Amino acid sequence: MSDSLCETNVFKNLSARLTDIANRLRGRGRLSEANLRDAVRDVRRALLEADVALPVVRGLVEQVKRRALGQEVARSISPGQTFIKILHDELVAILGGGSAALDLRQQPPAVIMLVGLQGAGKTTTAAKLARLLAKRDGSKVMLASLDTRRPAAMLQLQQLAAQIGVPCLQIEPDSEPATIASRAIDEARRGLVDVLILDTAGRTRLEAELLDELGALHRLTAPAETLFVVDSMAGQDAVHAARSFGDALPLTGLILTKVDGDARGGVALSASEVTTCPIKFIGSGETLEALEAFHPERMASRILGMGDVLGLVEEAGQKVDRDKAQRLARKLKKGRGFDLNDLREQLEQMLNMGGISALLEKLPMPGKVDTEAVARQMDTRALRRQVALIGAMTPGERRFPKSINGSRKRRIAAGSGLAVQDVNRLLKQHTQMQKLMKRAAKGGIQRMLQGFGGPAGGGS
Repeated sequence: MSDSLCETNVFKNLSARLTDIANRLRGRGRLSEANLRDAVRDVRRALLEADVALPVVRGLVEQVKRRALGQEVARSISPGQTFIKILHDELVAILGGGSAALDLRQQPPAVIMLVGLQGAGKTTTAAKLARLLAKRDGSKVMLASLDTRRPAAMLQLQQLAAQIGVPCLQIEPDSEPATIASRAIDEARRGLVDVLILDTAGRTRLEAELLDELGALHRLTAPAETLFVVDSMAGQDAVHAARSFGDALPLTGLILTKVDGDARGGVALSASEVTTCPIKFIGSGETLEALEAFHPERMASRILGMGDVLGLVEEAGQKVDRDKAQRLARKLKKGRGFDLNDLREQLEQMLNMGGISALLEKLPMPGKVDTEAVARQMDTRALRRQVALIGAMTPGERRFPKSINGSRKRRIAAGSGLAVQDVNRLLKQHTQMQKLMKRAAKGGIQRMLQGFGGPAGGGS
Protein backbone atom coordinates (compact mmCIF):
# COMPACT_ATOMS: atom_id res chain seq x y z
CA MET A 1 0.00 0.00 0.00
CA SER A 2 5.68 1.87 0.43
CA ASP A 3 4.57 5.44 0.60
CA SER A 4 1.21 4.11 -0.33
CA LEU A 5 -1.78 6.01 -1.55
CA CYS A 6 -0.88 8.80 -1.16
CA GLU A 7 0.60 11.98 0.28
CA THR A 8 -0.91 13.99 -2.58
CA ASN A 9 -3.07 11.68 -4.65
CA VAL A 10 -4.97 12.04 -7.89
CA PHE A 11 -8.26 12.24 -6.03
CA LYS A 12 -7.28 14.93 -3.53
CA ASN A 13 -9.20 17.87 -5.02
CA LEU A 14 -12.14 15.77 -6.23
CA SER A 15 -12.39 14.09 -2.85
CA ALA A 16 -12.44 17.46 -1.09
CA ARG A 17 -15.25 18.71 -3.34
CA LEU A 18 -17.43 15.58 -3.10
CA THR A 19 -16.83 15.25 0.65
CA ASP A 20 -18.03 18.84 1.06
CA ILE A 21 -21.20 18.04 -0.91
CA ALA A 22 -21.74 14.91 1.21
CA ASN A 23 -21.21 16.81 4.46
CA ARG A 24 -23.81 19.43 3.47
CA LEU A 25 -26.42 16.69 2.96
CA ARG A 26 -25.43 14.22 5.67
CA GLY A 27 -27.84 14.08 8.61
CA ARG A 28 -30.59 16.15 6.98
CA GLY A 29 -34.06 14.91 7.81
CA ARG A 30 -35.54 16.34 4.62
CA LEU A 31 -34.21 17.29 1.22
CA SER A 32 -36.13 19.49 -1.18
CA GLU A 33 -36.01 18.99 -4.94
CA ALA A 34 -34.03 22.24 -5.13
CA ASN A 35 -31.44 20.88 -2.63
CA LEU A 36 -31.05 17.72 -4.67
CA ARG A 37 -30.74 19.56 -7.99
CA ASP A 38 -28.06 21.81 -6.47
CA ALA A 39 -26.18 18.75 -5.17
CA VAL A 40 -26.33 17.01 -8.57
CA ARG A 41 -25.12 20.20 -10.28
CA ASP A 42 -22.21 20.45 -7.81
CA VAL A 43 -21.29 16.81 -8.44
CA ARG A 44 -21.24 17.47 -12.20
CA ARG A 45 -19.02 20.52 -11.77
CA ALA A 46 -16.63 18.66 -9.45
CA LEU A 47 -16.23 15.79 -11.94
CA LEU A 48 -15.61 18.11 -14.89
CA GLU A 49 -13.02 20.08 -12.91
CA ALA A 50 -11.34 16.76 -12.10
CA ASP A 51 -10.91 16.22 -15.87
CA VAL A 52 -13.26 13.24 -16.03
CA ALA A 53 -14.24 12.48 -19.63
CA LEU A 54 -17.45 14.28 -20.59
CA PRO A 55 -19.39 11.14 -21.66
CA VAL A 56 -18.53 9.54 -18.30
CA VAL A 57 -19.70 12.64 -16.41
CA ARG A 58 -22.96 12.72 -18.35
CA GLY A 59 -23.67 9.07 -17.65
CA LEU A 60 -22.90 9.29 -13.93
CA VAL A 61 -24.81 12.54 -13.38
CA GLU A 62 -27.83 11.22 -15.27
CA GLN A 63 -27.94 8.12 -13.07
CA VAL A 64 -27.49 10.12 -9.86
CA LYS A 65 -30.21 12.59 -10.93
CA ARG A 66 -32.64 9.83 -11.89
CA ARG A 67 -32.24 8.05 -8.57
CA ALA A 68 -31.99 11.16 -6.39
CA LEU A 69 -35.14 12.75 -7.77
CA GLY A 70 -37.08 9.47 -7.67
CA GLN A 71 -38.76 7.66 -4.83
CA GLU A 72 -35.51 6.19 -3.46
CA VAL A 73 -34.61 9.44 -1.65
CA ALA A 74 -38.12 10.77 -1.12
CA ARG A 75 -39.18 7.70 0.89
CA SER A 76 -35.91 7.38 2.77
CA ILE A 77 -35.77 7.92 6.53
CA SER A 78 -32.36 9.56 6.07
CA PRO A 79 -32.42 11.26 2.64
CA GLY A 80 -28.97 12.87 3.00
CA GLN A 81 -27.34 9.51 3.67
CA THR A 82 -29.33 7.93 0.83
CA PHE A 83 -28.05 10.54 -1.63
CA ILE A 84 -24.46 9.82 -0.52
CA LYS A 85 -25.08 6.09 -1.00
CA ILE A 86 -26.39 6.75 -4.52
CA LEU A 87 -23.29 8.80 -5.34
CA HIS A 88 -21.09 6.05 -3.87
CA ASP A 89 -22.86 3.37 -5.96
CA GLU A 90 -22.45 5.34 -9.18
CA LEU A 91 -18.77 6.03 -8.50
CA VAL A 92 -18.30 2.28 -7.96
CA ALA A 93 -20.04 1.62 -11.28
CA ILE A 94 -17.78 3.91 -13.34
CA LEU A 95 -14.71 2.54 -11.54
CA GLY A 96 -15.61 -0.88 -12.92
CA GLY A 97 -18.08 -2.39 -10.46
CA GLY A 98 -16.68 -5.26 -8.40
CA SER A 99 -13.04 -6.11 -7.83
CA ALA A 100 -11.40 -8.00 -10.71
CA ALA A 101 -8.62 -10.49 -10.02
CA LEU A 102 -6.12 -11.79 -12.56
CA ASP A 103 -7.27 -14.92 -14.38
CA LEU A 104 -4.15 -17.07 -14.77
CA ARG A 105 -5.90 -20.42 -15.03
CA GLN A 106 -4.08 -21.91 -17.99
CA GLN A 107 -1.24 -24.28 -18.71
CA PRO A 108 1.93 -22.72 -17.24
CA PRO A 109 3.53 -20.45 -18.00
CA ALA A 110 0.55 -18.07 -17.89
CA VAL A 111 1.61 -15.02 -19.89
CA ILE A 112 0.85 -11.46 -18.77
CA MET A 113 1.44 -8.89 -21.49
CA LEU A 114 1.87 -5.26 -20.36
CA VAL A 115 1.14 -2.60 -22.99
CA GLY A 116 0.94 1.19 -22.94
CA LEU A 117 2.57 4.42 -24.01
CA GLN A 118 6.22 5.20 -23.26
CA GLY A 119 6.60 6.86 -19.86
CA ALA A 120 3.52 5.25 -18.32
CA GLY A 121 5.71 3.14 -16.03
CA LYS A 122 5.44 -0.31 -17.68
CA THR A 123 8.92 -1.50 -16.76
CA THR A 124 8.66 -0.59 -13.08
CA THR A 125 5.11 -1.97 -13.02
CA ALA A 126 6.32 -5.28 -14.48
CA ALA A 127 8.75 -5.66 -11.58
CA LYS A 128 6.15 -4.56 -9.01
CA LEU A 129 3.65 -7.08 -10.37
CA ALA A 130 6.27 -9.86 -10.38
CA ARG A 131 7.10 -9.11 -6.74
CA LEU A 132 3.42 -9.05 -5.75
CA LEU A 133 2.63 -12.39 -7.44
CA ALA A 134 5.71 -14.06 -5.97
CA LYS A 135 5.10 -12.73 -2.46
CA ARG A 136 1.29 -12.89 -2.29
CA ASP A 137 0.58 -16.03 -4.32
CA GLY A 138 3.89 -17.87 -4.04
CA SER A 139 4.09 -18.01 -7.85
CA LYS A 140 7.34 -18.63 -9.67
CA VAL A 141 7.57 -15.55 -11.91
CA MET A 142 9.86 -14.65 -14.79
CA LEU A 143 10.30 -11.28 -16.53
CA ALA A 144 11.21 -10.52 -20.14
CA SER A 145 11.63 -7.21 -21.94
CA LEU A 146 10.50 -6.93 -25.57
CA ASP A 147 11.40 -3.23 -25.80
CA THR A 148 14.17 -3.58 -28.37
CA ARG A 149 14.07 0.13 -29.23
CA ARG A 150 15.16 1.07 -25.71
CA PRO A 151 18.14 -1.01 -24.51
CA ALA A 152 18.12 1.04 -21.29
CA ALA A 153 14.62 -0.26 -20.52
CA MET A 154 15.78 -3.86 -21.02
CA LEU A 155 18.72 -3.26 -18.68
CA GLN A 156 16.45 -1.56 -16.14
CA LEU A 157 14.15 -4.59 -16.06
CA GLN A 158 17.12 -6.90 -15.45
CA GLN A 159 18.28 -4.72 -12.56
CA LEU A 160 14.79 -4.60 -11.03
CA ALA A 161 14.44 -8.37 -11.38
CA ALA A 162 17.70 -8.83 -9.47
CA GLN A 163 16.38 -6.57 -6.69
CA ILE A 164 13.24 -8.66 -6.17
CA GLY A 165 14.96 -12.01 -6.74
CA VAL A 166 13.10 -13.23 -9.83
CA PRO A 167 14.66 -14.44 -13.11
CA CYS A 168 14.77 -12.18 -16.15
CA LEU A 169 15.44 -13.31 -19.73
CA GLN A 170 18.99 -12.57 -20.78
CA ILE A 171 19.28 -9.69 -23.24
CA GLU A 172 20.38 -10.65 -26.77
CA PRO A 173 21.18 -7.52 -28.83
CA ASP A 174 19.57 -7.08 -32.26
CA SER A 175 16.82 -9.67 -31.62
CA GLU A 176 13.29 -9.03 -32.85
CA PRO A 177 10.48 -8.73 -30.23
CA ALA A 178 8.76 -11.87 -31.59
CA THR A 179 12.01 -13.86 -31.33
CA ILE A 180 12.54 -12.69 -27.75
CA ALA A 181 8.93 -13.58 -26.84
CA SER A 182 9.27 -17.12 -28.24
CA ARG A 183 12.57 -17.61 -26.43
CA ALA A 184 11.04 -16.32 -23.17
CA ILE A 185 8.15 -18.80 -23.37
CA ASP A 186 10.52 -21.70 -24.11
CA GLU A 187 12.81 -20.76 -21.22
CA ALA A 188 9.84 -20.28 -18.86
CA ARG A 189 8.57 -23.78 -19.74
CA ARG A 190 11.98 -25.33 -19.10
CA GLY A 191 12.26 -23.47 -15.81
CA LEU A 192 8.77 -24.56 -14.67
CA VAL A 193 7.73 -20.91 -14.35
CA ASP A 194 4.12 -20.22 -13.30
CA VAL A 195 3.81 -16.68 -14.68
CA LEU A 196 5.77 -14.95 -17.46
CA ILE A 197 5.43 -11.15 -17.58
CA LEU A 198 6.25 -9.50 -20.91
CA ASP A 199 7.22 -5.80 -20.85
CA THR A 200 6.47 -4.49 -24.35
CA ALA A 201 7.68 -1.43 -26.22
CA GLY A 202 5.88 1.91 -26.08
CA ARG A 203 5.92 5.25 -27.87
CA THR A 204 5.46 8.77 -26.65
CA ARG A 205 2.40 8.91 -28.92
CA LEU A 206 0.14 6.41 -30.62
CA GLU A 207 1.47 4.90 -33.85
CA ALA A 208 -0.13 2.30 -36.10
CA GLU A 209 3.23 0.49 -36.31
CA LEU A 210 3.27 -0.03 -32.53
CA LEU A 211 -0.29 -1.35 -32.44
CA ASP A 212 0.49 -3.74 -35.34
CA GLU A 213 3.59 -5.03 -33.51
CA LEU A 214 1.60 -5.57 -30.30
CA GLY A 215 -1.17 -7.33 -32.20
CA ALA A 216 1.34 -9.76 -33.72
CA LEU A 217 2.92 -10.40 -30.30
CA HIS A 218 -0.50 -11.03 -28.80
CA ARG A 219 -1.32 -13.65 -31.45
CA LEU A 220 2.08 -15.31 -30.91
CA THR A 221 2.02 -15.44 -27.10
CA ALA A 222 -1.74 -15.91 -26.46
CA PRO A 223 -1.53 -14.11 -23.08
CA ALA A 224 -3.87 -14.97 -20.22
CA GLU A 225 -3.93 -11.26 -19.34
CA THR A 226 -3.31 -8.21 -21.52
CA LEU A 227 -3.04 -5.23 -19.20
CA PHE A 228 -2.94 -1.61 -20.33
CA VAL A 229 -0.64 0.45 -18.09
CA VAL A 230 -1.90 4.03 -17.90
CA ASP A 231 -0.33 7.09 -16.30
CA SER A 232 -2.90 8.65 -13.94
CA MET A 233 -1.31 12.08 -14.47
CA ALA A 234 -1.48 12.06 -18.28
CA GLY A 235 -4.96 13.63 -18.51
CA GLN A 236 -7.42 12.97 -21.31
CA ASP A 237 -4.62 11.97 -23.72
CA ALA A 238 -4.24 8.81 -21.66
CA VAL A 239 -7.97 8.14 -21.91
CA HIS A 240 -7.83 8.45 -25.72
CA ALA A 241 -4.79 6.13 -25.78
CA ALA A 242 -6.63 3.59 -23.61
CA ARG A 243 -9.55 3.59 -26.04
CA SER A 244 -7.21 3.10 -29.05
CA PHE A 245 -5.32 0.25 -27.39
CA GLY A 246 -8.65 -1.31 -26.43
CA ASP A 247 -9.79 -1.17 -30.05
CA ALA A 248 -6.56 -2.79 -31.29
CA LEU A 249 -6.07 -5.45 -28.59
CA PRO A 250 -8.37 -7.64 -26.46
CA LEU A 251 -7.44 -5.91 -23.20
CA THR A 252 -8.39 -7.73 -20.02
CA GLY A 253 -7.66 -4.97 -17.52
CA LEU A 254 -5.92 -1.74 -16.58
CA ILE A 255 -3.13 -0.80 -14.20
CA LEU A 256 -3.11 2.83 -13.04
CA THR A 257 0.35 4.20 -12.23
CA LYS A 258 1.56 7.35 -10.44
CA VAL A 259 -1.62 7.53 -8.37
CA ASP A 260 0.45 9.44 -5.79
CA GLY A 261 0.88 12.37 -8.19
CA ASP A 262 -0.99 15.64 -7.83
CA ALA A 263 -3.25 15.19 -10.84
CA ARG A 264 -7.01 15.73 -11.05
CA GLY A 265 -8.20 12.12 -11.07
CA GLY A 266 -9.99 12.17 -14.40
CA VAL A 267 -8.04 9.26 -15.90
CA ALA A 268 -8.83 6.98 -12.97
CA LEU A 269 -12.55 7.73 -13.24
CA SER A 270 -12.65 7.54 -17.05
CA ALA A 271 -10.31 4.76 -18.20
CA SER A 272 -12.38 1.80 -17.05
CA GLU A 273 -15.60 3.23 -18.49
CA VAL A 274 -14.17 4.06 -21.95
CA THR A 275 -12.34 0.74 -22.35
CA THR A 276 -15.02 -1.42 -20.63
CA CYS A 277 -12.05 -3.05 -18.82
CA PRO A 278 -11.70 -3.31 -15.05
CA ILE A 279 -8.88 -1.58 -13.18
CA LYS A 280 -6.96 -4.47 -11.63
CA PHE A 281 -4.07 -2.72 -9.88
CA ILE A 282 -2.96 0.74 -8.84
CA GLY A 283 0.64 1.82 -8.35
CA SER A 284 1.99 4.71 -6.30
CA GLY A 285 5.51 5.75 -5.47
CA GLU A 286 8.84 4.44 -6.71
CA THR A 287 9.30 1.53 -4.31
CA LEU A 288 8.69 -1.96 -5.64
CA GLU A 289 6.14 -2.64 -2.88
CA ALA A 290 3.92 0.18 -4.13
CA LEU A 291 1.37 -1.83 -6.11
CA GLU A 292 -1.98 -2.98 -4.76
CA ALA A 293 -5.11 -4.70 -6.00
CA PHE A 294 -7.86 -2.27 -6.95
CA HIS A 295 -11.22 -2.35 -5.17
CA PRO A 296 -13.77 0.05 -6.75
CA GLU A 297 -16.06 0.16 -3.71
CA ARG A 298 -13.19 1.01 -1.38
CA MET A 299 -11.84 3.68 -3.73
CA ALA A 300 -15.31 5.24 -3.98
CA SER A 301 -15.45 5.35 -0.18
CA ARG A 302 -12.07 7.05 -0.04
CA ILE A 303 -13.09 9.61 -2.66
CA LEU A 304 -16.13 10.47 -0.54
CA GLY A 305 -14.03 10.80 2.62
CA MET A 306 -15.42 7.58 4.12
CA GLY A 307 -12.01 5.89 4.47
CA ASP A 308 -11.03 2.30 3.76
CA VAL A 309 -10.84 0.61 7.11
CA LEU A 310 -11.12 -2.87 5.57
CA GLY A 311 -8.10 -2.14 3.38
CA LEU A 312 -6.19 -0.88 6.41
CA VAL A 313 -7.00 -4.04 8.37
CA GLU A 314 -5.89 -6.23 5.44
CA GLU A 315 -2.65 -4.29 5.09
CA ALA A 316 -1.98 -4.53 8.82
CA GLY A 317 -2.53 -8.29 8.63
CA GLN A 318 0.10 -8.54 5.88
CA LYS A 319 2.69 -6.10 7.22
CA VAL A 320 2.47 -6.01 11.00
CA ASP A 321 4.80 -8.47 12.73
CA ARG A 322 2.38 -10.44 14.90
CA ASP A 323 5.11 -12.08 16.98
CA LYS A 324 6.51 -8.68 17.97
CA ALA A 325 3.02 -7.38 18.75
CA GLN A 326 2.29 -10.38 20.97
CA ARG A 327 5.64 -10.05 22.76
CA LEU A 328 4.87 -6.41 23.51
CA ALA A 329 1.38 -7.30 24.79
CA ARG A 330 2.82 -9.97 27.11
CA LYS A 331 5.50 -7.57 28.33
CA LEU A 332 2.95 -4.86 29.18
CA LYS A 333 0.64 -7.37 30.84
CA LYS A 334 3.46 -8.39 33.17
CA GLY A 335 3.92 -4.76 34.18
CA ARG A 336 7.25 -4.26 32.44
CA GLY A 337 7.86 -0.82 30.95
CA PHE A 338 7.50 0.33 27.35
CA ASP A 339 11.11 1.18 26.49
CA LEU A 340 12.75 2.81 23.47
CA ASN A 341 13.33 -0.55 21.78
CA ASP A 342 9.55 -1.00 21.82
CA LEU A 343 9.01 2.51 20.47
CA ARG A 344 11.44 1.85 17.62
CA GLU A 345 9.54 -1.33 16.69
CA GLN A 346 6.27 0.62 16.59
CA LEU A 347 7.82 3.35 14.41
CA GLU A 348 9.25 0.75 12.02
CA GLN A 349 5.86 -0.98 11.75
CA MET A 350 4.29 2.38 10.88
CA LEU A 351 6.94 3.05 8.23
CA ASN A 352 6.33 -0.41 6.78
CA MET A 353 2.67 0.54 6.30
CA GLY A 354 3.54 3.75 4.44
CA GLY A 355 3.75 6.23 7.30
CA ILE A 356 1.15 8.47 8.92
CA SER A 357 -0.27 9.85 5.65
CA ALA A 358 -0.97 6.35 4.29
CA LEU A 359 -2.81 5.41 7.49
CA LEU A 360 -4.84 8.64 7.67
CA GLU A 361 -5.88 8.28 4.04
CA LYS A 362 -7.64 5.01 4.87
CA LEU A 363 -9.36 6.22 8.03
CA PRO A 364 -12.77 7.94 7.89
CA MET A 365 -12.24 11.49 9.15
CA PRO A 366 -15.03 13.43 10.88
CA GLY A 367 -15.96 16.90 9.70
CA LYS A 368 -13.25 18.81 7.86
CA VAL A 369 -10.14 17.32 9.43
CA ASP A 370 -7.06 18.43 7.50
CA THR A 371 -5.34 15.05 7.18
CA GLU A 372 -2.40 16.63 5.34
CA ALA A 373 -1.76 19.00 8.26
CA VAL A 374 -1.93 16.06 10.69
CA ALA A 375 0.41 14.00 8.50
CA ARG A 376 2.90 16.90 8.22
CA GLN A 377 3.28 16.95 12.00
CA MET A 378 4.74 13.42 11.83
CA ASP A 379 5.62 12.65 8.23
CA THR A 380 7.68 9.72 7.00
CA ARG A 381 10.92 11.67 7.31
CA ALA A 382 10.14 12.52 10.93
CA LEU A 383 9.54 8.82 11.69
CA ARG A 384 12.87 7.91 10.08
CA ARG A 385 14.66 10.61 12.12
CA GLN A 386 13.22 9.14 15.30
CA VAL A 387 14.37 5.65 14.34
CA ALA A 388 17.85 7.10 13.63
CA LEU A 389 17.95 8.75 17.07
CA ILE A 390 17.11 5.49 18.83
CA GLY A 391 19.73 3.73 16.71
CA ALA A 392 22.39 6.16 17.98
CA MET A 393 21.71 5.13 21.61
CA THR A 394 23.42 2.40 23.57
CA PRO A 395 21.41 -0.76 24.45
CA GLY A 396 21.32 0.45 28.06
CA GLU A 397 19.92 3.84 27.10
CA ARG A 398 17.17 2.22 25.06
CA ARG A 399 16.17 0.03 27.99
CA PHE A 400 16.45 2.83 30.58
CA PRO A 401 15.56 6.17 28.91
CA LYS A 402 15.74 8.00 32.26
CA SER A 403 19.52 7.50 32.20
CA ILE A 404 19.81 9.86 29.23
CA ASN A 405 21.27 13.09 30.66
CA GLY A 406 22.53 16.22 28.94
CA SER A 407 25.89 14.84 27.81
CA ARG A 408 24.27 11.65 26.51
CA LYS A 409 21.72 13.73 24.58
CA ARG A 410 24.54 15.66 22.89
CA ARG A 411 26.31 12.41 21.95
CA ILE A 412 23.08 10.86 20.56
CA ALA A 413 22.32 14.02 18.56
CA ALA A 414 25.82 14.08 17.08
CA GLY A 415 25.71 10.34 16.31
CA SER A 416 22.44 10.67 14.41
CA GLY A 417 23.24 13.98 12.70
CA LEU A 418 20.32 15.70 14.44
CA ALA A 419 19.83 18.29 17.19
CA VAL A 420 19.47 17.93 20.95
CA GLN A 421 15.94 19.35 20.60
CA ASP A 422 15.08 16.33 18.44
CA VAL A 423 16.29 14.02 21.21
CA ASN A 424 14.13 15.92 23.73
CA ARG A 425 11.07 15.62 21.49
CA LEU A 426 11.63 11.89 21.08
CA LEU A 427 11.96 11.34 24.82
CA LYS A 428 8.81 13.37 25.49
CA GLN A 429 6.90 11.30 22.92
CA HIS A 430 8.20 8.11 24.51
CA THR A 431 7.00 9.25 27.96
CA GLN A 432 3.52 9.93 26.56
CA MET A 433 3.43 6.53 24.82
CA GLN A 434 4.65 4.84 28.01
CA LYS A 435 1.76 6.35 30.00
CA LEU A 436 -0.72 5.33 27.32
CA MET A 437 0.56 1.76 27.23
CA LYS A 438 0.39 1.55 31.04
CA ARG A 439 -3.26 2.62 30.93
CA ALA A 440 -3.97 0.11 28.19
CA ALA A 441 -2.43 -2.71 30.22
CA LYS A 442 -4.38 -1.78 33.35
CA GLY A 443 -7.78 -0.71 32.09
CA GLY A 444 -8.18 -1.54 28.43
CA ILE A 445 -9.66 0.66 25.75
CA GLN A 446 -11.81 2.90 27.98
CA ARG A 447 -8.78 4.23 29.83
CA MET A 448 -6.99 4.72 26.53
CA LEU A 449 -9.91 6.80 25.31
CA GLN A 450 -9.69 8.90 28.46
CA GLY A 451 -6.03 9.46 27.69
CA PHE A 452 -7.02 10.89 24.31
CA GLY A 453 -9.75 13.03 25.88
CA GLY A 454 -12.46 10.68 24.57
CA PRO A 455 -15.61 9.49 26.33
CA ALA A 456 -15.27 7.44 29.48
CA GLY A 457 -18.73 6.06 29.20
CA GLY A 458 -20.89 4.78 26.45
CA GLY A 459 -22.37 8.12 25.42
CA SER A 460 -21.91 9.60 22.01
